[in-house]
Amino acid sequence: MNTAAAPPSWRVTDGLRYGMLGLPLAFCALPLYVLMPNLYARQWGVSLAALGALLLGVRLLDALVDPLLGRLIDRLFAKSLRSVLRLGVLAAVALGLGFSMLFLPPLHDPAALLWWAGCWLVLTYGAYSALTVAHQSWGAMLGGDAIYRSRVVAWREGLGLVGVLLASVAPVLWGVPVMLALLLVGLVAGCWLWYAAPQPTVRAGRADAVGANGALWHPWRNAGFRRLLAVYVLNGIASAIPATLVLFFVQDRLQASEAVQSAALGVYFLCGALSMPVWLRLVGRLGLARSWRLGMVLSIVVFLGASLLGAGDALWFLGVCALSGAALGSDLALPGALLAGVIDQAGDRGRADASYFGWWNFATKINLALAAGLVLPLLGWLGYAPGARDPQALALLTAAYCLLPCALKAAAALSLQFFVIQPALAAPQP
Repeated sequence: MNTAAAPPSWRVTDGLRYGMLGLPLAFCALPLYVLMPNLYARQWGVSLAALGALLLGVRLLDALVDPLLGRLIDRLFAKSLRSVLRLGVLAAVALGLGFSMLFLPPLHDPAALLWWAGCWLVLTYGAYSALTVAHQSWGAMLGGDAIYRSRVVAWREGLGLVGVLLASVAPVLWGVPVMLALLLVGLVAGCWLWYAAPQPTVRAGRADAVGANGALWHPWRNAGFRRLLAVYVLNGIASAIPATLVLFFVQDRLQASEAVQSAALGVYFLCGALSMPVWLRLVGRLGLARSWRLGMVLSIVVFLGASLLGAGDALWFLGVCALSGAALGSDLALPGALLAGVIDQAGDRGRADASYFGWWNFATKINLALAAGLVLPLLGWLGYAPGARDPQALALLTAAYCLLPCALKAAAALSLQFFVIQPALAAPQP
């Protein structure tokens, strides 16, 4: 396969070809964290505590593997783009197999099911991580200005949100077999279109650009990466905490029905997808960094308003979900484009992109683990328990769901403003 320079413009067909793989990859989020534990616990009597510990342990192991996968994928890029695409196809096959085996186990003994789930989760998460790092690195290597980079990321993440919506409704409306069929069709279509997507330029001498000694840690030598990652972690934890607590807030603070819970999640992800074009237009006017800060400010205002809600305010909460979903669009489309710019400025585009994204995905997964692993035990220690109606317990829940994320978002926005992004990255592009 011949390498080619990044195209001067980004067309809708380019977006579909590159971004389509984001749709099936999104199936590995919601179903594995929501549907699988419910299925194993309700149908086959597996302990929720054991399932939670298994999911957390495998996810942490998966996070530790990401930087190593990044270094491996950089070496494959050094050989050829076709080598990376072959890895992508192999990972897609493993992902489809592992995901299917998790939802179609041939045995139903609770103890045996834990072992079965553990083995297939390791394969599923490993394949998902390899495919994700390779796909993200490919997009970063396309280069371009801030607007171009944000379009690349927005198509990938926007189609990912469509995948989240499909993964949410398919098991309920059509059943698990249809969900698995959609995943497999999405993986086949995504890989096929990826072959026809715009191709990045791999720099001559890339294989020797980053020495073998310490290559795994190469991104950490880049001060711009360290600072951007710090902001990303702060902001990511701020976003992961409400995601962890949203059902508790809806059930106990708002005392809303299951229909409202489903509607809230649907509105949140739908508005996130619909907001992508708006954020892309803002990038052209404000630049990547200022646009991302604006998204943080919007999120802070929305969650401060949510802290005033109580029982019977379910309709108002749908408005909160719509606006926080719009803020989610900035969190999905803009940080990845900023990272691509940081890689480019360091002279590492076409050399060590996957190593950067390996650590980036490591941070993403640690954010989710920290949110669930710290906030839930802290709430329990302070006196909140699911189903609580005591005003003090509900006040604690509200503070954790609304106010703590606001504080973390504010810290991230201030850090982005004063300490992180160089003017060349922050400025709007013509």
